[in-house]
Amino acid sequence: MNCIFCKIIEGEIPSQKVYEDEKVIAFNDINPVAPYHILVVPKKHYESIIDINENEMEIVSHIHNVINKIASEKGFDKDGFRIINNCGNDGGQEVKHLHYHVLAGKKLPLYEAENK
Repeated sequence: MNCIFCKIIEGEIPSQKVYEDEKVIAFNDINPVAPYHILVVPKKHYESIIDINENEMEIVSHIHNVINKIASEKGFDKDGFRIINNCGNDGGQEVKHLHYHVLAGKKLPLYEAENK
């Protein structure tokens, strides 16, 4: 498989790990847009959230639990943070492996959707 996140999970590409357990890995984004920009990625390859079958959907709640742990450990749980999951080309997904961006450490601008 030629998936960059799968290669990070397998240790073929180095990363700055923030968290790891049997189901997910979290690491710092190499091009951060906030003081904290962490990617949380399931170890099982799903192209996007659309590809998770109903019987495996608990991975999403596990990811959110991990995000809560990271937020608490890093100390940005009190001031707040943003969670982003891009799905498919129109959603802006660049890496075709389900992942969540966690942005924190500064006041983030409000998101305004373009009406196009």
